[in-house]
Amino acid sequence: MSETIPVCRHWRAVHDEDGILWLFIDRESEAVNALSEEVLREFDALLDYAKKTPIKGLALLSDKPSGFILGADIREFDGFNDAEQVTASIEEVHDMFRKLESLNCPTVAAFEGYCLGGGLELALSCSYRIAKDIPSTKIGFPEVQLGIFPGFGGSARSVHQIGGLKAMELMLSARQLGARQARAVGLVDEVIGRHEELYWAARRAVLSKRKSRKPSLLARASNWGIARGFLAKQMRKQTAMRAREAHYPAPYRLIDTWEAEGGDRDAMMRAEAKAVGRLMVTPQANGLRRVFGLMERLKREGKKSDFRARRVHVIGAGVMGGDIAAWCVLQGLEVSLQDRELKFITPALQRAEALFKKKRLSPAAVKAAMERLRPDVEGAGIPLADVVIEVIVERLDAKQALLKSVETQLREGAILATNTSSIPIEEIAAALVHPERLIGLHFFNPVAKMPLVEVVQGAQSDPEILAKGAAFCGQINRFPLPVKSSPGFLVNRVLAPYMLEAMLIHQEGVPIEAIDEAALEFGMPMGPVELADTVGLDVCAMVTKTLGGSAQAEQATPEEVQAGATLQKLVDEGNLGRKSGQGFYRWEKDKVVKQKERIAGHDLAPIRERLIRVYTSECEAALRDGIVSDADLLDAGMVFGTGFAPFRGGPMHYLHSTQGDA
Repeated sequence: MSETIPVCRHWRAVHDEDGILWLFIDRESEAVNALSEEVLREFDALLDYAKKTPIKGLALLSDKPSGFILGADIREFDGFNDAEQVTASIEEVHDMFRKLESLNCPTVAAFEGYCLGGGLELALSCSYRIAKDIPSTKIGFPEVQLGIFPGFGGSARSVHQIGGLKAMELMLSARQLGARQARAVGLVDEVIGRHEELYWAARRAVLSKRKSRKPSLLARASNWGIARGFLAKQMRKQTAMRAREAHYPAPYRLIDTWEAEGGDRDAMMRAEAKAVGRLMVTPQANGLRRVFGLMERLKREGKKSDFRARRVHVIGAGVMGGDIAAWCVLQGLEVSLQDRELKFITPALQRAEALFKKKRLSPAAVKAAMERLRPDVEGAGIPLADVVIEVIVERLDAKQALLKSVETQLREGAILATNTSSIPIEEIAAALVHPERLIGLHFFNPVAKMPLVEVVQGAQSDPEILAKGAAFCGQINRFPLPVKSSPGFLVNRVLAPYMLEAMLIHQEGVPIEAIDEAALEFGMPMGPVELADTVGLDVCAMVTKTLGGSAQAEQATPEEVQAGATLQKLVDEGNLGRKSGQGFYRWEKDKVVKQKERIAGHDLAPIRERLIRVYTSECEAALRDGIVSDADLLDAGMVFGTGFAPFRGGPMHYLHSTQGDA
């Protein structure tokens, strides 16, 4: 009696006339494939069928256009609170993937789009891997960003497939590779072109019994005991430069596991299951999973309109305006960049070319990108643009006059936006015939690194245009944060008192290095003084003055007045921070110069408490004032807009956790 193929909700199984068992993953009612418990149980049943039935080969593909497998379903991670339970669940998956690995026939994974985390771990359990060379193909291990490391056998299999050095670098960096890059390091065995079919490539690989090539002797040598000890030491040093062990233990535990057991694949898999089990239930992993959820929330904000821009016009070619223009070009858009004279646009074009080269574009791609970025002194691009962004001096009268002249030239349906960092939208829009057309799109410096854009709603802003603005942010790979128009909006409103508190502490005789170190100890990626220098002291002074019109600022203490005067004095002297080479710190080759010996002898705990108390208090006030609609959006804004310690899950989550309410 022949076996019957199990009926599955998430897999389409076909046993064809060539004897090939085709398994197409298609997670029911989901836009992307992720390895949930139910998906894995069904897969296990299909593997049992494969073991009991004579087959010539097994091929894994996806039925979803979005890609292969995004990873494990992290929504199910929160159900675990016991390390041993997590380890036991991981070991079940290990047994499942070993079952695939032990099939007495060729096994092929063929994919395009995302093959990440658990998806890559599943593919590594096959004897051959094929990837389509298209831009959306992304291959890698992002797990350290969730406070863990590859736990479905991926850490052990990868170091033995491509060598310890390459595999560890890939896992520690969470870097995603394209198809050809993955083939170069050995994660993928075959790459096909965009017009070729994965189905036929997989069929060819099965019938010709292709197998993954073995790693080179040099790659295997990196897993030998002496080499592991030396390399692990270097990896810890490099990791310590990016992340503190107390804040992000996952990369350190990965290094420990590899150093101890990397010479024996099975032993490393056992150690992997235990280490990941312990990491999964840490507060850090919980906070990072929450941040992942916040990121998904912001992405959904950008999908409330099907608006797609083709042309963008940016007015103001200063650092911010020029960098916004360059970023839009990098995302494939055509951009016209306007300023009073060509001499003001030229530096922006030079910075744009440097950015394109930094992103490792080929010379031909750099040339093509520069052709999409056009100087436009006369503003001829305004009536052609789908999005017009004003990025001029932060002065109400100047913005009103410019936008009033632009309004008459706009095409129907185009977005009109201001990049104001602090002026309420309705004040700027008061000069327009149609004030409902104006919204805020507030980018952050440096544009190429900061993933958040505040989408600012004025009192009269049209909801449809706001939705278009959020969709535009999503189109250029930025997270849209809906905020209400109010002085400073959300991010600058919180940062202003935070940085002011740092200046007050400095006035009391505490070195700036000690102040910043206190923030770094908490988990901030950058201290408040270095942050002020990075943003630009002129911008900080301008925002402080704008916020100074509020009722709170009218009650400024003499110390606060003095701090503001000190800041203005630096600006008047031309010491603007990083962009001028001197601010509170000295900067050399775009790098901050700190005298770390000045930290010694200072108790950082009370400094840290003062800074974070001011920061979180302003967050609470902003939430009460309805600047954002809920605490989750506030947490998302502060994590992605200011870098608030991601492993803490956001300021409101941190407050609730420390108060015992979480």
